[in-house]
Amino acid sequence: MDETKFDEVADFVIIGSGGGSMAAGLYLKSIGKTPLILEKTDRLGGSTAMSGGVLWVPNNHIIRAKGIKDSHEMARTYMDATVGNDGGPGATPERKEAYLRNGPVMLKWLEDQGMKWLHTEGWSDYYDDRPGGVTRSRSIGAPMLDAREMGPLFDKLRLGPMVMPLPTDKAGIIGLATRTPRGMWEGLKLLWRMRVVARRGKPILSFGGALQGRLLMLADKAGVDMRTEHGVTELIEEDGRIVGVIAEHGGRTLRIGARDGVLINAGGFSRNAEMRKQYGPQPSSVEWTNANPGDTGELIQIAERHGAALDLMDQAWWVPGTVVPEGGPANMHNTDISKPHCIIVNRHGRRILNESGSYMENGQRLYRNDVPAYVILDSRHRKRYAWGYYPPGKTPQSWLDSGMMKKADSIEELARITGIDPAGLNAEIEKFNGYCETGKDLDFNRGGRGYDNCFGDPTVKPNPNLGKIDKPPFYVMEIVPGDVGTSGGVVTDENARVLRADGSVIEGLYATGNSTASVMGRCYPAAGASIGASFIFGWIAAHHAVGGNG
Repeated sequence: MDETKFDEVADFVIIGSGGGSMAAGLYLKSIGKTPLILEKTDRLGGSTAMSGGVLWVPNNHIIRAKGIKDSHEMARTYMDATVGNDGGPGATPERKEAYLRNGPVMLKWLEDQGMKWLHTEGWSDYYDDRPGGVTRSRSIGAPMLDAREMGPLFDKLRLGPMVMPLPTDKAGIIGLATRTPRGMWEGLKLLWRMRVVARRGKPILSFGGALQGRLLMLADKAGVDMRTEHGVTELIEEDGRIVGVIAEHGGRTLRIGARDGVLINAGGFSRNAEMRKQYGPQPSSVEWTNANPGDTGELIQIAERHGAALDLMDQAWWVPGTVVPEGGPANMHNTDISKPHCIIVNRHGRRILNESGSYMENGQRLYRNDVPAYVILDSRHRKRYAWGYYPPGKTPQSWLDSGMMKKADSIEELARITGIDPAGLNAEIEKFNGYCETGKDLDFNRGGRGYDNCFGDPTVKPNPNLGKIDKPPFYVMEIVPGDVGTSGGVVTDENARVLRADGSVIEGLYATGNSTASVMGRCYPAAGASIGASFIFGWIAAHHAVGGNG
């Protein structure tokens, strides 16, 4: 590579600033290399900063210290039982093995660099009833972080929808603030912290903000070069090898060389309406996504022009949501619909999914049935539990005035004003109410797994996820498959190298995160599976690029 052809040269150019970028940059800096992180937006952190902020890392030292039974063999059995063998070329046995082998090592290494971790007790694997599943959680997050500790770096951090001073491991408990002593206690602590934040003027970060905030501090301290508003518009290829990038910044076009390689970690295409229409199931809308603003897909398209194979382009990390009249992204309801006194039906009035199950699977089921479908609540749900960003008992009048939420004193009237078949809905609710009495959902086994119970109400018996729909007034809203990012993209191997359709390697080009065809295939096996993959394959890419073992 002739370095005189470039405006500047780094050892490893990383496109995007999510979690995988931080893992790669920190490792490379620790061995004396010069990583360069280029973020096209005005904030650092990517989708990781806007996420729930956990990594799914089976068999790690943190859960072993908690006495949780796990092993490499159990984790591999679980991935085989969930992801299976038909997840596409991004979910090969070799990639799954690389994920499981490198995750615990990476987690411990980051801890040794100063990262602080928090075990999210109770965030069960989403299919914990399958072989190898763990109920007590393999997911790891970060403790809350006072934004004042970040200094000026805080102003560069992207913030997501979950900016509240609530520990990641208390996310399930806070939903019971009106129902249980523990929930009430956590609610009181949350209110106290919110008052503290109001006095200080800077938030106490949790979830993805705490995770990326801590990693940004470590990367900044290590001297990792992280630049915002540097949009990559092209990869530079010489003799079949990617040797650099072209980036735009402040009206200038920069040619930046990469001695060891280029890593794409630029997210998916949730914010690109044309790509959603080209690849994804329909109907869809950029208004339904909670993905980060930089999730526009151009790096996937650029890589494809250089020969990259694509797969799983019809998949996303779906989260059932409602579109609010105020505009903005859809309200996400993955935990809300898990509570009792709530069902989701199609236009015929029939239930179509396990409301307490994996949100990705529920998005897939919505597309196999009706989009939109309808979520029905009775008065107890609105009185007892949160809905979207609103606490129990608080329903914005604008929702009712706009017709986004409809209200009726009978199921027949609710069906009539919504266009749902009244006879079908009445029959379904009668059957469902019978399941609530026995505690057994014979249609979808709702409440039959540890994960289902994570966001249920233990005061409701005999099943914490099943509550009758029989107390008026009743409420109904259209519910759509929102998302937190797409999960298809370029195909990569176990070393995170980008592959062509014939399986050959595009030398010098690596990818991770939502820019890739997920190692999880068409399944979301546990909390943090997407963020975990971003970290782990970013880490692997950095090792491979410099000749190390990932």
